Amino acid sequence: MDFGGKGRRDFGPREMHDITCSDCGQPAQVPFKPTDGKPVYCRDCYMKHKPKRF
Repeated sequence: MDFGGKGRRDFGPREMHDITCSDCGQPAQVPFKPTDGKPVYCRDCYMKHKPKRF
């Protein structure tokens, strides 16, 4: 897909990492390597913890 040099670049498929949600305990996948000692959330729980924008 060509965006004329603007917008998103396509780097191919993202590497997904299996996690266990720190909030609900359900298995999920995230597009980044989790850092030890930091909570990682599934999509639903992330939306609950995400800071609200004004």
